[in-house]
Amino acid sequence: MDRDSLLYRFLTLSRVSKRLISVAADICFLALALWASFALRFEDASWLPDWGQVLAGVATILFTIFVFIRLGLYRAVIRYISEKAFLAVLTGVTISGVSLIVFGFLVHAFVPRSIPVLYAAMAFLLVAGTRFAVRALINRPRHKAKQSVLILGAGNKGMQLASALTQGIEYRPVAFVSTRVDSHRSLVAGMPVYSLRHIDKAIRDHGATRVLLALEDTSKINRRELIQKLEKLSVAVQTVPAMSELIAGRARINDIRDLDIEDLLGRDPVRADAAVADESLADKNVMVTGAGGSIGSELCRQIIRHRPRSLIIFDVSEFALYAIERELRTFNQVEGLSVQIHALLGSVGHRRRCLAVMRAFNVQTLYHAAAYKHVPLVEHNVIEGVQNNVYGTWHCAEAAIEAGVERFVLVSTDKAVRPTNVMGASKRLAELVLQGLAQRQSSTVFSMVRFGNVLGSSGSVVPLFRDQIRDGGPVTVTHPDICRYFMTIPEASQLVLQAGSMGRGGEVFVLDMGEPVRIVDLARKMIHLMGQREKTENNPDGDIEIVFSGLRPGEKLYEELLVGNDPQGTPHPRIMMAREVSLPWEQVRQFLDRISIASHKFDCRQILNILTEASTNYQPNGDLADLVWCNGGRCGVLLPEEGDSKVRRLSL
Repeated sequence: MDRDSLLYRFLTLSRVSKRLISVAADICFLALALWASFALRFEDASWLPDWGQVLAGVATILFTIFVFIRLGLYRAVIRYISEKAFLAVLTGVTISGVSLIVFGFLVHAFVPRSIPVLYAAMAFLLVAGTRFAVRALINRPRHKAKQSVLILGAGNKGMQLASALTQGIEYRPVAFVSTRVDSHRSLVAGMPVYSLRHIDKAIRDHGATRVLLALEDTSKINRRELIQKLEKLSVAVQTVPAMSELIAGRARINDIRDLDIEDLLGRDPVRADAAVADESLADKNVMVTGAGGSIGSELCRQIIRHRPRSLIIFDVSEFALYAIERELRTFNQVEGLSVQIHALLGSVGHRRRCLAVMRAFNVQTLYHAAAYKHVPLVEHNVIEGVQNNVYGTWHCAEAAIEAGVERFVLVSTDKAVRPTNVMGASKRLAELVLQGLAQRQSSTVFSMVRFGNVLGSSGSVVPLFRDQIRDGGPVTVTHPDICRYFMTIPEASQLVLQAGSMGRGGEVFVLDMGEPVRIVDLARKMIHLMGQREKTENNPDGDIEIVFSGLRPGEKLYEELLVGNDPQGTPHPRIMMAREVSLPWEQVRQFLDRISIASHKFDCRQILNILTEASTNYQPNGDLADLVWCNGGRCGVLLPEEGDSKVRRLSL
């Protein structure tokens, strides 16, 4: 806005000066409306009032200004004045028209019956019209700077979003897109409505830069087909929070976000049977290890909805534990669940700490989500990965048996099936540990839940791809043919809870996750839905390039969910029970003892050899990649031989 313009000077005046100018302008508008109503009634452009009409008119104008003040019209900021001001002006001019009749009667002035009606109408047009005209003039530069957006959804949610965006500073709604064909070419809130079939035309007509999904939560439209259609557009597609988040106060209607991870999955979400999960959760003392992680924290969010007597959250990370505790306590208070929440620091590798916690809070159901799961990191830190994933599971399980825990559920992974990396092999050995313990005793029911990659979890490709696309690329994919099974965090958590109630001892549960997804296809979908074009040899002017970086240590092209090929069905149509090879506990214990000795010697090569022997089907697709081992860490240290005063040299 030009700093020398009259409008800019007016906007920079003090609040009192602006109000005085508004009062003076209204006095002029009311006087003009009075004269115009009489001139129009008498059809005389040169009409002049007599003394009585002057007195009645002055009294009416002053009284009207008083009414406007009482109605708060002069407290409203014109830049942000809303349609409610119409009601205030309408009320004021109606009272003003009645007062003209009263004052005309008191001073015996000649006021024809049609004059108050004409006067009120003209006063409304002048007082209200000028205010909204000034608002439009002030906001015009700001509106032109906003991004034009289409709102897909012409219901209540879409209306709320349009209203919020109009008051905001970033987006300007220009049209609605409806999934109903009969809504095409109608008007809603002064904006045109297009049917979904004409969304391309709507984008061209209004120069929209993105599409915002504001579908009602009860909408029966197939979101998967909708996303496939929107993926072909040349603009970004984003969404707004669900109504449940709005009601709970966790989000606002104008909190624009990228598409929900479920929309990228390409299949219908798996729904759990809450009644089954209630059996092992309702009014029970439930413990979650690794509660601060992506899976563990979502487990806690799902568990607390089942109203356990107490929820014990256990994690080695102080910050992660603090964050999930604060979230759970807030939700517990808002929903009035009255669940006792206990946040405890500790490592699952410390058996006595685990035992003390389980006994102190009389834990009945335990979900073991504590693990190292990032394949390259575990590949580069072999001993720590095995210690946490295998021995952490063993120590926690032994503590659970001793403490009398009723159910113990292990969160496993599809990488445990014919593993090619240390992480997968360690998780498969952890499964064998629990299967052996299930044979050794029957007081604690052990079960395992195996699923694929979790979209949105720490280390997931989805947030990585989003960051890379926002940074202008390139998007890195390890191999053009690499495929993975995917599920969402809520799905993974619900499956764990469901299996925790279905287990009878030693079972491995897997989720029917549909067809595997090619990672490069997922990357392309995200590029298109974020309004970018893929840069290829055939399209050198594209925005984002996909670069293939090669398979990482321990990574394989295709993941599997089953070791065997004959899974059993369960009461849940999307959950299967695997027929897996297990080992007697005595044999499992021998492998654990051998790995313990190799770990104390820091002999990574021997650990990999034992993992290969331990019926895990471990077949490494590369050489040992432990960073310490590969960077000269095989130097010796002197430690005393057990039962001997001499010393022996151990490998680091």
